[in-house]
Amino acid sequence: MKITIVTPVFNCGAYINNCIASVISQDYASVEYIVIDGGSVDNTLAVLEQYREFITCLVSEKDEGMYDAINKGLKLATGDVVGILNADDYFSGPDVISAIANCFNRMDCDAVYGNLNYVSRRDGQSVQRRWRSGIFSTRSVLRGWMPAHPTFYVRRSVYAQFGFYKPGYGTCGDFELMLRFLYVYKIRAFFLDKLLVNMRTGGRSSGGIKGRWKSMKNDYRILVEAGLPRPLFTLVLKKLKKLCQFV
Repeated sequence: MKITIVTPVFNCGAYINNCIASVISQDYASVEYIVIDGGSVDNTLAVLEQYREFITCLVSEKDEGMYDAINKGLKLATGDVVGILNADDYFSGPDVISAIANCFNRMDCDAVYGNLNYVSRRDGQSVQRRWRSGIFSTRSVLRGWMPAHPTFYVRRSVYAQFGFYKPGYGTCGDFELMLRFLYVYKIRAFFLDKLLVNMRTGGRSSGGIKGRWKSMKNDYRILVEAGLPRPLFTLVLKKLKKLCQFV
């Protein structure tokens, strides 16, 4: 089984080194690594060139944002399974991809997801929040549950059947896609109870009060469009669940 990892990046020269190092240290042999750069003007491209031999496909051009970049990567992917690793995130250890591949090989599933830690942006080590995804069910979705997107690995055939990331949802495009796959189309997902990714805080989704308000509106629209019976109730629970993640 070949697994494709897509990294979208824009002006992340300070952290992309950590991200790439965690990819090339994986003990799983069949990995395709695609990096989509949005036309960075810092030292990102210089860092990428240092690792060029480990990157299967590198594209650097202007795009319409992170989800547009991810979609470009998905269209280039040739792996059986595809996952997204953002430029300022990194795998928790060298056995992450092999553990994911093992789940796909053992279980009759379309997607595998696991746990995530939010870590300090400065040192990338100090844990600030722990996201324990838990087992998927329709009831849990109605109660505001959703897996951590950076841990969400999906068969490429699912994207071919049900579509890519949709524009127009701001920083909530990943929520729309996961809700569409899990709740609307009911793909078979397996929970791997293992820490898979460390995610630095202060990224694109942290936009202050104005950004959080816009995110809430987009979340509500996504819930309505997906046909959840009580979207406002689900939205409130989705936000409250974050309080339980702080350490």
